[in-house]
Amino acid sequence: MKTFKMLSAGILNEGQFQDFPLIDGIIINQENSHRMWILEMYIDAKHKDFFEELMKNQDELIDAKVVISYPANDPAAFRVAVHAVEQIGDNISVLMKGRLKRARAQYAEQLLEELIAEDLGGKELLERFESDMKSRPRLKKDFADEK
Repeated sequence: MKTFKMLSAGILNEGQFQDFPLIDGIIINQENSHRMWILEMYIDAKHKDFFEELMKNQDELIDAKVVISYPANDPAAFRVAVHAVEQIGDNISVLMKGRLKRARAQYAEQLLEELIAEDLGGKELLERFESDMKSRPRLKKDFADEK
């Protein structure tokens, strides 16, 4: 197993990634045959209802983007289920389990393919590529994988 510091986390909610300011967080690569990861966030208890609702549907995977180890790292995309929400004082611990969606390095190439398929070129292509690399919208391939 390998453990990493979780610096930020966003959960897909109604088509947009909602960021949850972390008090603390850890992510564990179990390095098992199922390629499972464990994500634990320690956050403000005001988010308890949101995560308890997600926990009710453990068969339904949700998208998460997590920055690991260094603030400059690209977010890693995961498909996870919420397994536990525990009250700890004024905060909560949220335990999620899931899989890494794809190697992060592939995001740029797949984004570029999609922008070229939209017939973007020149300055417009460069501006949109730079903008989307910062905002990290879901790729069309991600939506196709869910069907």
